[in-house]
Amino acid sequence: MLAMSIPGDSHDHLDRVLFEEATILARLDELAAGITADYQGKSLTVVAVLHGSLMMMADLLRRIRLPLKMECLSVESYHGGVESSGSVKFNMTRMPELSGEHVLIVDDILDSGRTLEAIIGKLSGVCRPQSIRVAVLLDKQTGREASIEPDYVGFEIDDLFVVGYGLDYQGRYRNLPFIGTLKPEHILPEHRK
Repeated sequence: MLAMSIPGDSHDHLDRVLFEEATILARLDELAAGITADYQGKSLTVVAVLHGSLMMMADLLRRIRLPLKMECLSVESYHGGVESSGSVKFNMTRMPELSGEHVLIVDDILDSGRTLEAIIGKLSGVCRPQSIRVAVLLDKQTGREASIEPDYVGFEIDDLFVVGYGLDYQGRYRNLPFIGTLKPEHILPEHRK
């Protein structure tokens, strides 16, 4: 039986740490400088993809030196597993008001690309923004099924299942201030690669 409770030190569940908090924050400084330069003088709305991007969103927005608006989209594609299910479900009653805006979508990880492809399609069709760009914390280039290329990338990673800094496994580990991999015994057998 899998022990899903997190002990006082959730490091016990980790196999290894890939990116320490200081490394992540230094990279967000660089991304924010690029975003600030690219959107100078433009009306920018940043759209966070819930829940995974919340940590990145909070830290990134504090570093962008522009007046901007913020919106959130609630979507599901992993459905509790370690791989995108291929089914993207929008969990919202209304779409944000983005007509004529320059939109920056912020997401935690670009994996298969299906989620971001669905979001871009929906926003383009329904909300009619002036432009859409994408910022992701992690870019997993293997297994890409959609022709999505992010405009801003924190880090490229191998085909690993990662947790921390907003990324979760079955709703847990989002609060870790770093990004790491779980020990296999903390992943349900049906979710192991």
